[in-house]
Amino acid sequence: MLDLLLKGGPILWVILALAIPVVAILVERLLYFRKISTDEDKLFSRVKGAVEKGHFDEALAICDTVEAPLGALIRVGIENRLLPEGELKEAVKDAALRELPRIEQNIPAVNVIANISPLMGLFGTVSGIIASFDVLGHFGAVSDPSVLALGISQALLTTAAGIIIAVPSMVAYAWLSGRANAVIGRLEGQANELVRVVRRKP
Repeated sequence: MLDLLLKGGPILWVILALAIPVVAILVERLLYFRKISTDEDKLFSRVKGAVEKGHFDEALAICDTVEAPLGALIRVGIENRLLPEGELKEAVKDAALRELPRIEQNIPAVNVIANISPLMGLFGTVSGIIASFDVLGHFGAVSDPSVLALGISQALLTTAAGIIIAVPSMVAYAWLSGRANAVIGRLEGQANELVRVVRRKP
C-alpha cells in the first residue's frame, strides 16, 4: 500500500487528503441533525403546551434552552404574536431563512470536493503522462519499460484515487442535502402549526 502511495506522487496524497474534510463534515452533520431532531420533538410539545395556557414568558424561556433552529422560529412567532396573521407568517418565514446557513453549514464543501477530486485525478494523469514522455524525450528509445513505470503508475493511481474519493463524496452530499431539506420542511410545518396556536391566544 505504501509503495502505491509513493508511486502516485504528491498529487495522490492531495487527492486522498480530500477525504478527511468529507468524513469530518459527514460525522459533524450527522450528529447535528440527530441532536436537533431530538431537541425539536421535545421543544415543540413543551412550547405548544405553554402557549396554549397563555404562558408566553415560559415558552420563551424554553426556547433559550435548546440550539435547534426551531427555537429561533418559535421565539419570533411568540414575540410577534400580536401582528396580523400575514405579517406573522412572514416574520416566521424570514426567521426560517436566517436559519438556513446553520442547517446547510459545510454541506456545499462536500459537493466541491466531489467535483474537484476527478479533476485532481485527471491532473495527476496528465502529469504522469508528461513525465513518461519526458523520459522518452531525454533518452529516446527505452529498452527497459520500468523506466516509464513511474509516470504511468502516477497516471493510473491518481485517476483511480480521484474516482474513489468523488463517488462517496457525491453520495454523502446527496444524503446531507436530503437531510437538510427534510429539516427545512419540518421547520415550515412546525412554524405553520405554531402560528395557528399563537393566533388563538391574545
